[in-house]
Amino acid sequence: MFEVVIGLEVHVQLNTKTKLFCSCPTSFNHKQNTNTCPTCLALPGALPVLNKEVLHKSVMFGTAVDAAINQTSYFDRKSYFYPDSPSAYQITQLYTPVVEHGKLRIDFEDGSHKVVRINRAHIEADAGKNIHDGAISKVDLNRAGTPLLEIVSEPDLRNAEEVTLYLKKLHSIIRYLDIGDANMQEGSFRVDVNVSIRPKGDEKLYTRVEIKNINSFRFIQKAIEVEVQRQSDAWEDGVYEKEIVQETRLFDQVRQETRSMRGKEEAADYRYFPEPDLLKAVITDEMMKEFSVIPELPDEKMERFVRDYGMNEYNASVLTSAVEMAHYFESMMEEGISTKNALTWLTVELLARFKGEVNISNSPVDAKKLALLVKRIEDGTISGKAAKEVLDSLMEKGGDVDSTIESLGLKQVSDTGALEAICDTVIAANADKVAEYKNGKEQLFGFFVGQVMKASKGSANPATVNEILKVKLG
Repeated sequence: MFEVVIGLEVHVQLNTKTKLFCSCPTSFNHKQNTNTCPTCLALPGALPVLNKEVLHKSVMFGTAVDAAINQTSYFDRKSYFYPDSPSAYQITQLYTPVVEHGKLRIDFEDGSHKVVRINRAHIEADAGKNIHDGAISKVDLNRAGTPLLEIVSEPDLRNAEEVTLYLKKLHSIIRYLDIGDANMQEGSFRVDVNVSIRPKGDEKLYTRVEIKNINSFRFIQKAIEVEVQRQSDAWEDGVYEKEIVQETRLFDQVRQETRSMRGKEEAADYRYFPEPDLLKAVITDEMMKEFSVIPELPDEKMERFVRDYGMNEYNASVLTSAVEMAHYFESMMEEGISTKNALTWLTVELLARFKGEVNISNSPVDAKKLALLVKRIEDGTISGKAAKEVLDSLMEKGGDVDSTIESLGLKQVSDTGALEAICDTVIAANADKVAEYKNGKEQLFGFFVGQVMKASKGSANPATVNEILKVKLG
């Protein structure tokens, strides 16, 4: 029986306006190689100058994960050659990173928790982008020099579920802090997974394999499962030492397998040495005071939602899992509607109508509009069933709530006189059912309500109908 040991390296692109060591914009979705300068291109004589905002965002992250902040940190040069790295080295922080010894809590469905230690978070420069076009490969250096925060966990994770929970919590924190957009598909939240196994009860760390460039939580989970099975099979077949070597592997999504990419280098292979072109990075006490101010984080917001809105932890965790969702819900609640209805119409009705590229951030129905729709249910203007038709129309055509209700003819009839006339007609047409009801068959009450609703084509206010029928049927 084996225990799985997993550590993660997450590269987060920081959303600064300019690059790490120069004033080139970080908007690399422009024409190839236009956002570059002598520093990006590593031309002789070009010198780097540290972007202060990168320190700010790094301290914010360190504060969020309760880490130690090194007010004096240093940069190091990591030597390697890839076509997308024109300098043939990367400026990073090996020996004294800006953030060390943090922790992140993950929460399980059964209510239990686990704390995952964060070894470090260090600043480094991103490389460019290779573009493969048949037999030709091109290089776009717009991304070269974009600031990265590499967040390295301790090997505390034991299965794919824990990894997914850790990454989702980390992703959420990055978005709450607004230090990066953390878009996995666009490469601004990149995950390298280090996987090894060992016999249960053994404390030794065995050969680890790094799986790189996985761009979704689902694929990360599958890649771990596939790699753990490969290593377990090798151990049981007696070929572990021969087949499991320290290397970098890629996950093939089609074949559902990991494949060798290259041998994994040790630190000595990169020939690290102190970066000669940069001074030490000093964060003064005044800067620390300013940089360590952070917004309310997911766990704190979840606890507040439970306390202030009287909801359970599960619903609070759903609402706070993404900062956009949390803000949407809070904007709805500002309109004075009930928590229960806000929850239902946001998490059940609205989210079910999202298709393709539509999400909570670009929804055609904003929080104020959805809250007004809920208000119209609560004040009896429309029924819950009619509100679904209104929401469908708003999603498809836009418009405002009240005019949509009017144009669709869904306004509930609450006029007592009009509804009494309909009730009288229904009672007169069902004398036999009236007799049965008065003789004790009380379940027939629902029949009369249904007949009135049918006669009114669904426009009658159910609460008013109930009151009228109770009086008329005695």
